[in-house]
Amino acid sequence: MFFLYDILISIAWFFLRIVAGSSAKMKLFVSGRKSVFTNLSEKISSSDKTIWFHAASLGEYEQGLPVMEQMRLKFPSHKMVLTFFSPSGYEVRKNNTVANVTVYLPMDTVSNAKKFLDIVHPEIVFMIKYEYWPNYLNELKKRNIRTFLVSGIFRENQVFFKWYGNFYRKALDAFEHFFVQNATSKELLAKLEKFNATVSGDTRFDRVAAILEKDNSLEVIEKFCHGKLTVVIGSSWPEDELLLSAYINQGRNDIKYIFAPHNIKEPQIAKLKDGLLKNVLLFSDREGKNLSEYDVLIVDNVGMLTKIYSYADIAYVGGGFGNPGVHNILEPATFGVPVVIGPNYSHFAEATALVNMGGCVSIKTGSELTETLDALLSNSDERLEKGHICSTFVQMNKGAVDKIVTYFEDGRND
Repeated sequence: MFFLYDILISIAWFFLRIVAGSSAKMKLFVSGRKSVFTNLSEKISSSDKTIWFHAASLGEYEQGLPVMEQMRLKFPSHKMVLTFFSPSGYEVRKNNTVANVTVYLPMDTVSNAKKFLDIVHPEIVFMIKYEYWPNYLNELKKRNIRTFLVSGIFRENQVFFKWYGNFYRKALDAFEHFFVQNATSKELLAKLEKFNATVSGDTRFDRVAAILEKDNSLEVIEKFCHGKLTVVIGSSWPEDELLLSAYINQGRNDIKYIFAPHNIKEPQIAKLKDGLLKNVLLFSDREGKNLSEYDVLIVDNVGMLTKIYSYADIAYVGGGFGNPGVHNILEPATFGVPVVIGPNYSHFAEATALVNMGGCVSIKTGSELTETLDALLSNSDERLEKGHICSTFVQMNKGAVDKIVTYFEDGRND
């Protein structure tokens, strides 16, 4: 089976290189992997001690980040190696400061897995959430390298639980321990006779809770908001922007709006700006402008959104009209901000929980958006109540990182 799988991965890689010529994202996916082994060889010596973290994309990176930070403290002499599968993760976080080396993960072939592990030779490996690459895992098992799953989620519809999933079930043998987000995941693993699991929760709660301890001030945003009620629209997609632009164009003039779109390419930013009838300013054009005179600020860069949420009275988090669904709602929630999202959120446990608790509101139409925002903007008590639900939810669910780190402090770190 490994032989057939290896052939399929090699064929996929061949076609991906062809497709790369017509897709900007695929071009990054392919070209970013060309120099991986060279970069690793230059930055890691045979005498280095290393710990390897792997994240599929940006969301998994955010989940693994607090664990990586704690492992740096616990193992200060080790180099941290971080790999990404997707360009949407690597391109945004390739210059992070927590890892010593950040690269794309080479495709999951036998030869790549062996070469990668020969160079990196990790003592400990952390896979984040749901990355199960059979050749890498098989090679890790052969070498007796300690491998862990962090913030794992298992569902009945996954291949592990199908009659034909034996190949992938065997890949799970590589894990020394599974740190999973919920009891359902632990129960499903038990059905596979995997009893080496702990319900630790979602490490993202620890990351967003820690944000409160940082300096989140931004002078530009302070000047723009100018003490007025502010709606922050984070990680928005065109479907979100269409509804919100219609609301803003017909809405009150005493409200400030900040867009931080998911896609900051110039054509999309221009389309968003052209669809707004208010006084709009791009963040990149702010120099020399009186920021308080503008109604809408479009942030056409990355890396600021978390801090911007600290200025929100209401947050709209985008992605809920697309697939797979809504983006991270915990970042605004930790600041005690009521959250509004689109209808596609069922795959996200934190969003489902907060909708059920009343801290987050899901809308399906423009009229529902209008009704929700009008109610929140006109009723400070409702904003405070929903915001309190959100912040309490984050605080009550943190602690996953402590459970993971404790595992290494209980005599199992040798």
